[in-house]
Amino acid sequence: MLDDTDMRLLTALQRDAHLTAQELGDILNLSPSQAGRRRQRLEAEGYIEGYIARLSAGHLGLSVQAFVQVQLGTHGPEQSQSFATLISTRPEIVSAWTLTGDADYLLRAYCEDLTALNRLIHEVLLPHPAVSRVQSQIVMDQLKRDAPLPT
Repeated sequence: MLDDTDMRLLTALQRDAHLTAQELGDILNLSPSQAGRRRQRLEAEGYIEGYIARLSAGHLGLSVQAFVQVQLGTHGPEQSQSFATLISTRPEIVSAWTLTGDADYLLRAYCEDLTALNRLIHEVLLPHPAVSRVQSQIVMDQLKRDAPLPT
C-alpha cells in the first residue's frame, strides 16, 4: 500500500526526476536517507519504471507528429505478432496501442516531414500482409504535453 508520503514522493519525481535524496527529504519532511530508501522501495516494487529525458522533437528536426490508425484485414495471432514486430523496429513510431472500435491499432509517429510520413505509411505499413486500412491524422498543435499520471 502507498501512503500519503509515497504519493507525494511520486508526484515530486514526476515533476522533476532529478531530485536528490536531500531535495526529496526537504519536500517530504524526511531525512535524505529515509527519502532515498522510499524511492528505492518504489523503484523495486515497480511504481517507478525508469527515468527518461524528454527531448524536443522540433530541435531534432522532427517537424511532423501524426497519429496513425491501422486496421488489420485478418486478426490471427500470427498476423498480430508480425505487425507488432514490424512497428517495434520503426524508430519513428514512438508509441502504439491496441484499440476497440474500427481501428485495431493507434500509432504515434514523429517524422522529419510529410514525405517521410508518406513513406512510413505507403512503404512500411500498407505493404504488411495483415494491414487492410491506414488512416493518419497530422497534429497541428499540441495543446497539452504528455502530463504526469494522477497521484
